[in-house]
Parts: sequence; structure tokens; C-alpha cells
Amino acid sequence: MSGELVVDEGFPTEEETQGLLLKVTDLKTSFATPRGRVRAVDGVSLELGRGETLGIVGESGSGKTVLSRSIMGLLPRRTTTQSGSIVFDGTEIVGAEDKTLRTLWGAKIAMVFQDPMTSLNPVVRIERQITESLRLHTSMDKAEAKATAISLLGQVGIPSPTERVRNYPHQLSGGMRQRVTIAIALACSPRLLLADEPTTGLDVTVQAQILDLLSSLQQERHMAVILVTHDLGVVATRTDKIAVMYAGRIVETTTTRRLFADMAMPYTKALLNSTPRISDPSHTRLTAIDGRPPDLINPPPGCAFAPRCESATDQCRTEAPPLRPAPSDPTHLFACWNPLPGGTAGRVTTLEESP
Repeated sequence: MSGELVVDEGFPTEEETQGLLLKVTDLKTSFATPRGRVRAVDGVSLELGRGETLGIVGESGSGKTVLSRSIMGLLPRRTTTQSGSIVFDGTEIVGAEDKTLRTLWGAKIAMVFQDPMTSLNPVVRIERQITESLRLHTSMDKAEAKATAISLLGQVGIPSPTERVRNYPHQLSGGMRQRVTIAIALACSPRLLLADEPTTGLDVTVQAQILDLLSSLQQERHMAVILVTHDLGVVATRTDKIAVMYAGRIVETTTTRRLFADMAMPYTKALLNSTPRISDPSHTRLTAIDGRPPDLINPPPGCAFAPRCESATDQCRTEAPPLRPAPSDPTHLFACWNPLPGGTAGRVTTLEESP
């Protein structure tokens, strides 16, 4: 079976690939716990154009996954409180009814989850897991949906798709299971694909294959992609722009090229330094960020990164820096009173001095 899709009627037209697709404005997402309310996402704003790729980067617990699930509308209503706005393709996600969200899931917005073994149903064959959304969102009959499922498996690089479509998830390797989740997500040609740590637990060779696959499918289908990861190396050559998150907030965001040429936030540099390099000798000790992420129930005053930052001053410990533009580039935003030296970001000390 060839890797070409049987049906391409869901592909966007040229007009549909232009303009703004997603706009998040002052989004706050918190959860009720026995200890108090966890402010997992705390005032995030971002925009994503059609066909663009955004990397959301940060440590575990920085709010990346909660932000992506907020965009999908997948958080439990009973324990979740949200404010702000998420407008996707003209539809407001915050406060939307389940009926509205179900028309979007799979058809216009889809997600590749971090662990395919838990996101796939272990007692349902691969065929049914792919065809379910096809039968729901298109007019395909059972035979057409099966043919498309087989074609999708071929497109994502699974050998012998006609046989594999009858398998259960436990009969596939980790890399193949992740390819199946990508096939499921792409089944109805969504406008936006969210990939939450799509290479976690895979060996480096399979990681590269999965990331290359996502890049090629995005270009072919003109999708917008949000790539969520803790590794700046993953997004360095695969995104148009990057948002760095810490303690539920975006602390630096700009184009990918600009970020690596002139990063301003000490936390961003610490993330980059903690990335292993192939050029390092064997058994080189990994660089870790000292300290621990803050408690999001009782966050520290001032900058949340100050207790772990070598450049922190008394102002950093008492006054939270706002996200503001660099003097040389209004599209480069960072939240730091003492940005890294040597760059063009400049030093901001007070609200009055900021541009």
C-alpha cells in the first residue's frame, strides 16, 4: 500500500493557510488541591499563525502540558478554574460546551500525547482507534475508513500497514506506537497539531525519525504545530518561534533564530546548558540547574527564578519582572531585571525606563 492518502478533502486551501489561527490572551488555569490552589498557568498570552511552528520549552512542572491541554479544552471541569481567552480558528475554547469541543477535536485540532502506551486503548485494535474519528467527522463508510487507516499507517512509516492495522498496541514497539498516535491525530487533517513531548522514552535514532516525520507532514498538510518539550535542542531547527515557560508563565519568547543568537533570560541559558552535546567526551557530567522549581501553591515573591539564579538581586527577590520587549526588537519579549550581558536585549531596571 502506498503512503499516499486515499482522501485529501480535509486539506486546507491556500486561503485557509494564511493569517492567525490561535490567539491566547491572559490565560490563567488553576487546580483545587487539598493544600490549596495550584496556579499551573498564570497569565499566558501568545499567538500562532496558520502553518507556523511554535516550541514551548521548560522544565517539568513549568506549565507546558497544562497550557497545551487548556488549548485543547481537555482539563477536568470539576477541579479546574480558568480565565482569559483562547480563540482557535474563531471559536472560544475557554468556557465552551462539550458539544462545541467535540466538533473541534480530531477534525480541526489534535494532540500527540507524551506516552503512547497510556494514550492508546490497550484492548482495541489499531484499525478501530484510527477509524473512529474518520467515521465521526467524515462521510466515509467502514471500508473507506479502513483503507484510509492503512494508508495513514504507511504514511507515518509503519511497515506492512495492512497487517499492522489489525494489531493491538502492546504488539508494537514504542516508536511504532508513537507513529500510530500521530496517524490518529492526522486522520482528519487538523489545522493545529499539539505534540506534547512526542519523543519521550524513545532512543535518539527514533526521536530524530519522529521529529523529521512531524516536520514533513506539517509542510505537506500546511498545519500549525505546537511542539512541547523540555529540550531546547529539539526545537532549535524545527520551530519558527519559541516560548520559554517557568512557573506557569512565559519568561522569554521570540523567533527561534533570535533566541539562540541573543537569549536574554538566565533561565533560558540554563536550559540550553543542561542539554547534552554529541561533541562532549564520553561520561561527561551533565549540567543541571541548581535548586528546585517553585511551589505553585505558594510561589516566592518577585521573580520565580530568583532563588536559582546567580544574577539575582534584591529587586529580583521582591519585585516580579513583567514580560516586556527588548529595546532593539519589539518582538523579543523577556521577563528579567538583569538580562544576560553581551546581547542587544539591554538592561531594564524600572517600569519607567522600559521602552
